[in-house]
Amino acid sequence: MGPLTTGKKDYYEILGVDRNASQEEIKKAFHRLALKYHPDRNKEPGAEEKFKEISEAYAVLSDPEKRKQYDAYGFEGIQGRYRPEDIFNRTVFRDIFSEFGFDFDDLFERIFGGGFGGFGFQQVQVGPRRGRHLEAQIEITLEQVADGGEMEITVPRMRRCTSCGGSGAEPGSRLLKCPKCNGAGRVEERSYSGFAQLIRVMPCNRCDGRGEIPERVCRRCGGSGLEESRTKLQVRIPPGIEDGDSLVLRGQGDDGPYGGPPGDLYVTVRVKPHPYLVRRGLDIVYDAEVSFPQAALGAEIRVPTLRGEAKVRIPPGTQNGTIIRLRGEGIRGNYGRGDQLVNIRVKVPERLTKRQRELLEELARELGEEVPINKRRMWHR
Repeated sequence: MGPLTTGKKDYYEILGVDRNASQEEIKKAFHRLALKYHPDRNKEPGAEEKFKEISEAYAVLSDPEKRKQYDAYGFEGIQGRYRPEDIFNRTVFRDIFSEFGFDFDDLFERIFGGGFGGFGFQQVQVGPRRGRHLEAQIEITLEQVADGGEMEITVPRMRRCTSCGGSGAEPGSRLLKCPKCNGAGRVEERSYSGFAQLIRVMPCNRCDGRGEIPERVCRRCGGSGLEESRTKLQVRIPPGIEDGDSLVLRGQGDDGPYGGPPGDLYVTVRVKPHPYLVRRGLDIVYDAEVSFPQAALGAEIRVPTLRGEAKVRIPPGTQNGTIIRLRGEGIRGNYGRGDQLVNIRVKVPERLTKRQRELLEELARELGEEVPINKRRMWHR
């Protein structure tokens, strides 16, 4: 039984949350880090260990009793009271991993070895294996974010060989029992250390853990059972999606070799900057420039929205920085739709004609304001 992965590190520090963080904040932090360090997405050295760390931290802090014990006694309180297999609640983790688009059993059998209950135990997988998970990236507009929609993408992936049907055997030939493992799909290596005999079980390298080998290798796929393909897929974009979010298309990764189940496709979403509009949560912000007379006397202007143009009435006496709210012109979310905020910017003319200056001086005098004595020729003739 292996030890916990984090040693004496701070669980709150690992997840990047405050000690008084709510359960929802802890869950969001785990979601963000799990996506970042998922071993099928992040191939950098140390990513897998980091994934173990954040999983352990979440397992403790998401459980009220374990969190209370940790807050009171620190890591020693957890290590002294719980065994590694007691840390993880299989039901909770299976639910949250399903929600995030992860395959619970596949991932933790590969990383921890035999799932949560088997730290340090090596489980050998035999028979058909799951296909690789794939990644893709799409770029969408702010208009697509507002109401959601669908987008077609083309993904290069490995599909079951159309010649041999994924068996790896040339059509007309048979699959034979592997002579090296005698059909078991695994072999044992034995070594000795003093009086102890060490047995290491591993997949058979002759049949790749399958237990069978083709009588004649398929000429089309070279015996792998897979061939390259380009597949068109429809990606559903939920309204309100954020830049950098990932969508999971189950079963749209590579097909598994020799009839194994397919992997998943992770699609990262990038939102293109809008030329005029800026997102703020579910709201949209637009800076509208109006002249001094328009602000003083009132006016009607047209502004761009995510769904075309809208007329906006500027009340007389509108001040610089006034916000005019267009109800329901923002982004659709789970609990309603945001608004568009029109931020009024009163533009002051940089250069004046002689007549314009005279009019402004007259207005200043009417308002009881002092007119500069040292007049500069700032107008154009």
